[in-house]
Amino acid sequence: MLRRGKRIIAAKAKVEPTKRYTLKEATEMIVSMVGAKFDETVDAAVRLGVNPAHADQMVRGSVVLPNGLGKTVRVLVFAKGDKEKEALDAGADLVGNDEIIEKIKGGWLDFDRVIATPDMMGSVGKIAKILGPRGLMPNPKVGTVTFDIANAVKELKAGKVEFRVEKAGIIHSPVGKVSFGAEKLSENINALLEIIIKLKPASSKGTYIKSIAISSTMGAGVRIDPLDIKSAN
Repeated sequence: MLRRGKRIIAAKAKVEPTKRYTLKEATEMIVSMVGAKFDETVDAAVRLGVNPAHADQMVRGSVVLPNGLGKTVRVLVFAKGDKEKEALDAGADLVGNDEIIEKIKGGWLDFDRVIATPDMMGSVGKIAKILGPRGLMPNPKVGTVTFDIANAVKELKAGKVEFRVEKAGIIHSPVGKVSFGAEKLSENINALLEIIIKLKPASSKGTYIKSIAISSTMGAGVRIDPLDIKSAN
């Protein structure tokens, strides 16, 4: 039988399971419940009133969180010629082309995000089956296939996150660290939700944002009132 630690039980006791909190209340609760010996990541789960099985109701995008993610992001760039130098000057951790592709085929995956110039996508496509399932495949819809390499690298380093609605209609996304405090976490969550609201499909009927919950790595989940978010945006 699964046994829960005393700290987790105590944290859950602070949360009323049927109550929907304001964003301010929710982030303050998340911060107050911290107890792990490491800086816990805070994640948001947003359930949408869409059917991802329909192409016109797929919600996918990206957002640069105003306060970043609180972690170092290792960026790999596929580029040639002058674009290689541009990537390195912008702060990319590794830049290359065909030799990097062969290295990845051999099992190397020591990076967090991938950017590619459009002329490299033919080659990058050879490792799509490796990058795709891990959410690492460059995509023009989220700005990771571009000739504006410098800006793309800087955005990823600054805390740009990509999101995509899952089959169950839920978007999961990290929104920072507990150490950020309630105010900065609220700013990041608002930024994420603002973009999600702007991406509402025209074919989506009824309630769009059905529920929102945030939780830390080792903490309890806290539900947020969607009406509070809409009024804030």
